[in-house]
Amino acid sequence: MEQRYRWKSKHLREHVAVIDGSKSPDILLKNATYLNQTFRQWMKANIWISGDRIVYVGDRLPENLDGCEVMDCSDEILVPGYIEPHAHPFQLYNPHSLAAYASHFGTTTLLNDNMALVLHLETKKAFSLLSELQRGPVSMFWWCRFDAQTEIQNEDKVFSQSNIKSWLELDSVLQGGELTGWPKLLDGDDWMLHWIQEAKRRRKQIEGHFPGASEKTLAKMMLLGADCDHEAMTGEEVYNRLMQGYMVSLRYSSIRPDLPSLLDDMKRLGIEAYDKLMFTTDGSSSGFYEQGMIDQMIRIAIGKGVPLIDAYNMGTVNVARYYNIEHLHGNIATGRVASINFLKNKENPTPVSVLSKGKWVKREGKKINEFSPIHWEEHGLGPMMMDWDLNGDDLQFSMPFGIQMENAVITKPYSISIDVSTDELSCEHNECFFMLIDRKGKWRINTLLKGFATHVGGLASSFSNTGDIILIGKNKDDMLNAFNRMRQLGGGIVLSEKGQSVCEIPLELGGIMTDLPVEELIEKEKRLLAELRERGYAFSDPVYSLLFFSSTHLPYIRITQQGMYDVMNKMILFPSIMR
Repeated sequence: MEQRYRWKSKHLREHVAVIDGSKSPDILLKNATYLNQTFRQWMKANIWISGDRIVYVGDRLPENLDGCEVMDCSDEILVPGYIEPHAHPFQLYNPHSLAAYASHFGTTTLLNDNMALVLHLETKKAFSLLSELQRGPVSMFWWCRFDAQTEIQNEDKVFSQSNIKSWLELDSVLQGGELTGWPKLLDGDDWMLHWIQEAKRRRKQIEGHFPGASEKTLAKMMLLGADCDHEAMTGEEVYNRLMQGYMVSLRYSSIRPDLPSLLDDMKRLGIEAYDKLMFTTDGSSSGFYEQGMIDQMIRIAIGKGVPLIDAYNMGTVNVARYYNIEHLHGNIATGRVASINFLKNKENPTPVSVLSKGKWVKREGKKINEFSPIHWEEHGLGPMMMDWDLNGDDLQFSMPFGIQMENAVITKPYSISIDVSTDELSCEHNECFFMLIDRKGKWRINTLLKGFATHVGGLASSFSNTGDIILIGKNKDDMLNAFNRMRQLGGGIVLSEKGQSVCEIPLELGGIMTDLPVEELIEKEKRLLAELRERGYAFSDPVYSLLFFSSTHLPYIRITQQGMYDVMNKMILFPSIMR
């Protein structure tokens, strides 16, 4: 797995031998104009690369060029590979496909959420997957979650002391969090405080999750150990976090595309210091990445008048310094990992060529496949095996209240006033049957969902916060058809109407991810969104709607493994029903 100090003694001797001339570099980048972040200047140099490491930056040329690839960079601008500090690499895509796609846009280092791995894999299987992923050309670092972000069964086993400790001990884990369960911490949860302190003892950062937090709350969370927060939605919230000593991630995501307005607000407030700022796309749906990733955020910042070097620093060295990996990433200098973006001009941060760990992943606009296939089933991520059936008896609805969508992710309770004893609901209103079913078929929750769509026959999804099955629809037969087709696929999202599958996204990796390239997934997501919009879905992102129905860090009511959950009062209103 990616380590803070990654080369063995024999490698270090070889690197020194290149300087002495007894060994040739693998790549020589001559006459390069590059961003030197120490001097905050664009400088000229020759850059020598041996294996995956930059071994020299300066005026000298190698004495030995046997077998060396020499590239004249006189017409190009070089900047460090970009860093995404807050990736959720399980939004239908997977960590491997996201890394491959991101690298073509110059993002060569990812700091990844470990939630899906904790919830769905044995720890040994998860760690073996991390090791295999790390052999690819993109650098992979990870977080360590302290809670499930929802009410799950057997949470004490999933997030046991031994499991959390084993994750925190990994050198590739750079932070604890994100702290979606921070209200429990403020209410006196010493278990979470213990893990924050353990992360600190290991010199790892703590990522917050504090939407709408007051100055008082921000100060308290800083005292309890938080270091960074990505939830600022106004310039004033950026200012308040900076004032309390936070590193602040400016967000541009599929459900919170805030970056342009944040930069406008910061300009209005006179915020002109950028060293404590970085960028994140916060695990966006695949379609949001069509125009790029961190490169797109740098482009927006440049367009909003952020000084060029500061714009690039927010996507590179600022991140590396904050996570204490500047000796490896975030700048072009002797000893660093050879991840470099080649630009045609300074104002366009999307690279024409990309070196990642010393390997070309893009060359003159053409993608180069340096990503070996992942052996998913060896790590416990094959198709879902569902040896149970759903039948009409399961589709009984008698809940006194349902869930109403305020936007793509915020839900509140409402009183049910329509007749729910029929097999089909009217399309004259936007209420649908709504179920969450255990992926092993042991329990279910039945209610109504208001605001999702006006005339969707049946939608089945194995993609959810916990990987349990979501069913939504007007027609019970279509709901059963969608479920059965989803099971046949081994997991996925299926939209059914009049007994036929209208649209489907297979999720053959544990029912939560696809092995398709992100480019192909984008087209499937576009089709799903178009079909749902035709049927009355009025929001921006159905993938996040499915993900967050169970997420108890958002108001006001959620559907969880334990039952219908009141977020504000922290209580189960109606328990799940055993089947």
